[in-house]
Amino acid sequence: MQVVIMDAQGGGLGRLLTEQLKKRLPEQRLTAVGTNALATSAMLKAGADQGATGENAVRVCAAEADLILAPIGMVLCDAMLGEVTAVMAAAVGGARAQKILVPVSRCSVTVAGMPELSLTERAAAAAEAAAAWIRAHSEA
Repeated sequence: MQVVIMDAQGGGLGRLLTEQLKKRLPEQRLTAVGTNALATSAMLKAGADQGATGENAVRVCAAEADLILAPIGMVLCDAMLGEVTAVMAAAVGGARAQKILVPVSRCSVTVAGMPELSLTERAAAAAEAAAAWIRAHSEA
């Protein structure tokens, strides 16, 4: 199963997602994809098994993924202070993979009905959803 964690800027959310998912499924291979080297490096230091950086890496890895975990900004053109290009947003949004997107308010988007949670709590919830999805689809 190809699991891809994506992030931008400093990679803080990607780092949290990587740590939380590795805690739940230590044997699961994770691919870290950052819009920049800093984000990729943060996820690799957190335990991702391999990493890639940049627009083409986002495009290729999204196309090959079974599951993508990312901040919601990865499907929004020009999000993350402009780091997410139209090509990246289309690749992630159009990927056949199951997507678990973490709402963050830094992308000029409000997801109505979401409880007030810290970023750590949101990452933990996303990792739990990902672990459940992986378990359900690994048995199939």
